[in-house]
Amino acid sequence: MGHTASPEAHSSGLTATEHRLANGMRVVLSEDHLTPVAAVCLWYDVGSRHEVKGRTGLAHLFEHLMFQGSASVRGNGHFELVQGAGGSLNGTTSFERTNYFETMPAHQVELALWLEADRMGSLLTALDQQSLDNQRDVVKNERRQRYDNVPYGTAFERLTALAYPEPHPYHHTPIGSMADLDAASLEDAQAFFRTYYAPGNAVLAVVGDIDSAQTLAWVEKYFGSIPAHDAKPQPRDGSLPDVMGGQLREVVEEDVPSRALMAAYRLPEDGTRAGDAADLALTVLGGGESSRLHNRLVRRDRTAVTAGFGLLRLAGAPSLGWLDVKASSGVELPVIEAAVDEELARFAEEGPTAEEMERAQAQLEREWLDRLATVGGRADELCRFAVLFGDPQLALTAVDRVLSVTPDEVKAVAAARLRPDNRAVLVYEPTGGSAEAEEQDTDEPDIDEQAVVEAGDMTQGGAGENEEGQL
Repeated sequence: MGHTASPEAHSSGLTATEHRLANGMRVVLSEDHLTPVAAVCLWYDVGSRHEVKGRTGLAHLFEHLMFQGSASVRGNGHFELVQGAGGSLNGTTSFERTNYFETMPAHQVELALWLEADRMGSLLTALDQQSLDNQRDVVKNERRQRYDNVPYGTAFERLTALAYPEPHPYHHTPIGSMADLDAASLEDAQAFFRTYYAPGNAVLAVVGDIDSAQTLAWVEKYFGSIPAHDAKPQPRDGSLPDVMGGQLREVVEEDVPSRALMAAYRLPEDGTRAGDAADLALTVLGGGESSRLHNRLVRRDRTAVTAGFGLLRLAGAPSLGWLDVKASSGVELPVIEAAVDEELARFAEEGPTAEEMERAQAQLEREWLDRLATVGGRADELCRFAVLFGDPQLALTAVDRVLSVTPDEVKAVAAARLRPDNRAVLVYEPTGGSAEAEEQDTDEPDIDEQAVVEAGDMTQGGAGENEEGQL
């Protein structure tokens, strides 16, 4: 077991140390004695992009199965033990990873480590057909509640399928299809665990009021004896041309509250300077009530009740810029689309003003620092940069990289990517007696409200439902 220590980081002096166990598991520790709490976060390098056709939704289904007991903890015991100790917990699945996390009183960190190690090392002893059937029904009901039976619920799924054509590994979303969930067998689940839930495919971060030496000793004690297993196949290639080469469009006629225009633009991958520039561009254009699109469509023209632009950052495929506009009563969508195209073309020609650039950078900086201010947020980000980019230390300097982006770089990425021939478009036309409500509900959840907060940080501007949660 070896380790390296980071130099003084740029984000408020935060530091982290990295370690690797003999079985291949990576460990990141970050001490913070401001409050007597600590976060334990475990990322597995497996998400929906690792699934194969006919078995979509398996990564998310297995996330649920991880809370169904292990050799030493039966049934709902994981929840009961953590909550009984004064902690909180959850798990989520995205295109690119599955994570599990607990926030505990500092003196209960050992309990969280033992629980995570027990299910990593022994879940198969408790996994049976009854557990699989139970959680399959839970996930299917989740799909009904969050996708199939809510207004605009399938928008993210539809746009993703358009933007990433088959057989691209990101063509389907983590929730999976009903048919594939029904088809998943106990043998499928067991094979999935053996393939992906191995120490060498995981990163553990512990952040907060900890003693690093003692914490590392506990990690070695509970995780060190889990056998190494390296049978994971390489994920399929997610690369695509920079632009789609034409506009893809789908009209959806459903009983929704209002007409809606949604679009996905292909943007640079996460972890690149161009990706940071794209995030700033979308923040200026659609990040909040001071943005260009909100000012144009909602305040000035009054053709829309909501207008936003967010970024779904992806490391293994092009990221997506998500446009979401809900129309005002009686307004035709071609009017809105023409105004959107006009604003994007003007931005590509002129770039952001100095004031817009300063405001966008400040907005992303604040979101990022808010994220690092909590032990849970910091643990999650250390895991994210370790899993997706190989270096957890990058989490501590991400703000500097965003602040170093220039207006010319923002203008360039907008001109190259925010074009009509580089988007998938979804048009919602209401049906039924409610066609368009006389008074539109401006609190109707947008496509970006729950979803892309895949870590809820400055790198995830908000967009679609790419993340499935346990609770």
